[in-house]
Amino acid sequence: MEQNHRGAWASNIGFLMAAIGSAVGLGNIWGFPYKMGKSGGFTFLIAYLALAIFVGFIVMVSELAMGRKVGKGVIGCYHTLSKKFKWVGWLAVFAPFIIMSFYSVLGGYCIEYMALNMGNLAFAGAEIKTGTDLFGAMLTNQFGCVVFTLLFIVICYLINRGGISGGIEKFNKIGMPALFVMLVIIIIRSLTLDGAVEGLKFMFVPGYAVKAGFIPEAPNFLTVLATAGGQMFFSLSLAMGVMFTYGSYLDKKENLVRNSTVIVVADTIVAMMAGLAVIPAAVANGLTSINAGTTVIDAATGVERAMTLADIKLNGPSLLFVTLQDVFNAMGSIGPLFGVIFYLLVLIAAISSAISLVEVIATFFLDRAAEKGKKGSRKKIVLIVCLAILVEATLVAVDGLGSNGLWVPGQATFGVHGWNDNWLDFMDMMSEGIAMPLGALLMSLMVGYEIKPSIVLDEVHLSSKARIDGFYKICVKVITPIGMILVLLGQLNDFGFISIFG
Repeated sequence: MEQNHRGAWASNIGFLMAAIGSAVGLGNIWGFPYKMGKSGGFTFLIAYLALAIFVGFIVMVSELAMGRKVGKGVIGCYHTLSKKFKWVGWLAVFAPFIIMSFYSVLGGYCIEYMALNMGNLAFAGAEIKTGTDLFGAMLTNQFGCVVFTLLFIVICYLINRGGISGGIEKFNKIGMPALFVMLVIIIIRSLTLDGAVEGLKFMFVPGYAVKAGFIPEAPNFLTVLATAGGQMFFSLSLAMGVMFTYGSYLDKKENLVRNSTVIVVADTIVAMMAGLAVIPAAVANGLTSINAGTTVIDAATGVERAMTLADIKLNGPSLLFVTLQDVFNAMGSIGPLFGVIFYLLVLIAAISSAISLVEVIATFFLDRAAEKGKKGSRKKIVLIVCLAILVEATLVAVDGLGSNGLWVPGQATFGVHGWNDNWLDFMDMMSEGIAMPLGALLMSLMVGYEIKPSIVLDEVHLSSKARIDGFYKICVKVITPIGMILVLLGQLNDFGFISIFG
């Protein structure tokens, strides 16, 4: 049944698959493991879980409730509900547009790596390049990066043009179960590698990452909190308009509390599964190299030395496209098959999130057309949105993570540091670093002190008898804003805008 001019979910399970699909993206498969590695493992996990409960769940319920109440996208919601915070909706459209500039490029990398592993599988016995050689060659092949980025955007266009039930819901009903099955396959193989137990210790034993020598010293509390907070928002698709938009298509009878809980729990489980698939495999492969006497060139001195635990690449794009590819290469003839499966599951995760980001922007234009008494053409609007994304994504693709010498706004221009190495980091700084935590902070202040929590709770109670009123009010008025202030300060510190926290 059509709920409004833009369509509606065909079923609640379809909505859940789409919402979980939006949450389960590169933020889980790629971001969670490497940020966990960067932040020392267990400490990061505790911070992430605490933020997911006291901040993530609250923001999730709020966004779904306001989206369903107003029946419009994120900008329409803010304009309808608030007088003081009307402009905040633009942050929630700005963030997904900027995120797609690098998300599309990373999705293109996944397509290319899947194709490379298919080639290795088809031509068994041929010389296989190392992950470092493959990644370096790919980054400097500017034309190839643009082509694969374009291919990724075309896939998103074909799904989004089909609408909510006919495109997004249909894809996720197939994609999410397939992703889960493939992730289980990779986990089983990862945990059966020699040395995988060290990866498990890295993830779950407090202080082990520093004690064993994976990282030189434990990061400070604010850094871990900022990293976990940024990861949570990116992973759960919060503060980027997605849940406002998806909520606007949701039937009034659907239980918002239950749905929010399912989404947060499912996303966290998949994030943990991604860690189990990636970290033990990366550590096991690194230990094999160390035991084999592998040498490396010291970055500080330029002198060749024996490889150590600290040299195992557990963060950044290198984890996904260098370390993991080396893991598959080391598996012998069966390795390329696992490589195809792995990069296919990452691709599905990337697509499921990307189409939700495209939908946020497309919904804005559909709503504007409706306000003028017209019915916007979804196909034309989605095409224009995707073409605009292609323009900004081409810049990131051509830059090749800083490999090709493009100028990047940074220290020389603005006097700050930490995000001027490449265009991907610059786009990440503007979205995950500033727009998302700032938007979530302002949204919680709007709900807590302007429109009041009862606006959200009344909508929640239409379909749920869960007694969350007290918990919700305390969180949205006090805990969530404080948490978001700390996360925002940490992000600004991490990206080099402030340095008072070290």
